[in-house]
Amino acid sequence: MESQSDSKGLWKFSQKWEEELLLLKSIIDKTELTETTKWGGPVYVFNKKNVIGLGGFKEYFAIWFFNGVFLKDEKKKLLNAQEDKTKSLRQWRFKSKEEVNEKEILEYIREAIENEKQGKIIKPSKKETITSELLDKEMIQNPDLKEAFEKFSPYKQYEFLEYIETAKQEKTKLSRIEKVIPMILGNIGLNDKYR
Repeated sequence: MESQSDSKGLWKFSQKWEEELLLLKSIIDKTELTETTKWGGPVYVFNKKNVIGLGGFKEYFAIWFFNGVFLKDEKKKLLNAQEDKTKSLRQWRFKSKEEVNEKEILEYIREAIENEKQGKIIKPSKKETITSELLDKEMIQNPDLKEAFEKFSPYKQYEFLEYIETAKQEKTKLSRIEKVIPMILGNIGLNDKYR
């Protein structure tokens, strides 16, 4: 049983920003987005596609735009929280209620919805195929694993293979395989918890 703080993860500081997050919610409620809860926090969707999320962090509270890379960002508000990892997610951080400008936020959200309607998403780049002999061996011994693995999109299969094969040593590869087998069987992509 994970403790309360683990399961909240991203949202463990939400109490600290309760009023501020309610203010953001009241602004988002003026748009055509639908509120859902994913990964333990509020995520707003349009046609079942994630558009924005909200969260409270230690130093700030934030709206993140799942496909924020496509926003014009004329006001220079958006940050890429992890330059090397994040392709499309962008955050807009606030340190106080005073920084929350409803008109600007609505402009950004409406643009994000418009982008969603136009289907602007980053297509995973075509990467060269990776194979993992060790994982292949596992799949030969465990047909259920093979079947489960084949249900994943090529992109998610690639993420698993890349994760296993970027390990330098065989024993690390084997321990990574052990780690991903339950995920594969449970139909959980390697990075789903961050998506």
